[in-house]
Amino acid sequence: MATITRNDFANRLRERFGLTTADAYKLIDIIFEEISESLIHGEDVKFAGFGTFKILNKNQRLGRNPKTGEPAIITARRVASFRPSNEFRQRVAKQ
Repeated sequence: MATITRNDFANRLRERFGLTTADAYKLIDIIFEEISESLIHGEDVKFAGFGTFKILNKNQRLGRNPKTGEPAIITARRVASFRPSNEFRQRVAKQ
């Protein structure tokens, strides 16, 4: 299975829209910075036909150390989550 990198995205933007390499990288950086900042400030980020990024607040809970099997406290934390849209799920399922 292939991995798409930032370079791959920049090249696709260059080819598709005629951007310079520098402008393609700037565009990618701006988009991801906006998504990150929105999530950090508690805003969900929704792309119609693709999905929603949001921050989930995980409560503290009891877990186990996988090496020793000893009980361990897993601290409360915030995690980023992505939920694909139904349209996107259907497109992936067809592949």
